[in-house]
Amino acid sequence: MKFADTAAVVTGAGSGLGAATARLLASKGAKVSLFDIDQAKAEIVAKEIGGRAIRCDVTSGESVLAALAEAAAAHGVARIAVNCAGIAPAGRTVGRDGPLALDAFSKVIGVNLIGTFNVLRLAADAMSRLDPLEDGERGIIINTASIAAYEGQIGQVAYAASKAGVVGLTLPAARDLSRLGIRVVTIAPGLFLTPMLLGLPEETQTSLGASVPFPARLGKPEEYAALAAHICENRMINGEVIRLDGALRMAPK
Repeated sequence: MKFADTAAVVTGAGSGLGAATARLLASKGAKVSLFDIDQAKAEIVAKEIGGRAIRCDVTSGESVLAALAEAAAAHGVARIAVNCAGIAPAGRTVGRDGPLALDAFSKVIGVNLIGTFNVLRLAADAMSRLDPLEDGERGIIINTASIAAYEGQIGQVAYAASKAGVVGLTLPAARDLSRLGIRVVTIAPGLFLTPMLLGLPEETQTSLGASVPFPARLGKPEEYAALAAHICENRMINGEVIRLDGALRMAPK
């Protein structure tokens, strides 16, 4: 996939991994629409890179359809879609106040798993009507999981389940969409400098970074973005989940 004048959408683009990805794609010539539930945050990044900020609730089919339509009207139908929207509240299966609230579990699944699939299915549908490019490729969809899908920690039961679902849908979705020339790939980051970790004390950030075998630091959102860009350019990467974690295997807590 070439970037120049190619339309791209990035969810969760107002901060963290999504913002870094939007910036890099735009720097390579892509026309980027930045989807976020917090449009004000997306507007800040959009003004910086010459993109278009669009409010989008990834859990709503109507909201995603409207956002994709607005993006297509501005830039054309997206051939690149990157799913970075997500939430990561903590909660034990049974805590001091009793069992984890079912609504709390459902909300995480709704945003991280159902929201990812919602964007995937609707973006792929629009891509399927585009003219094929080299090798018959019509588009690429990149999802974001987490190494918590494999080594979920104490308090991560909902988050780990949601990300494991994203891991699980990657290969069958890629197989489903192969006849249309649409690739599906997932990145599973380790500990990255996202807003959630940036809110921790500096000594805690340093301690977490030291737990990574090499490099012994927290990942940079730009490193996630660099991998996403490479995946776009390399058509043989398809149906795969790629860990981006510095060889970290998380302990129970």
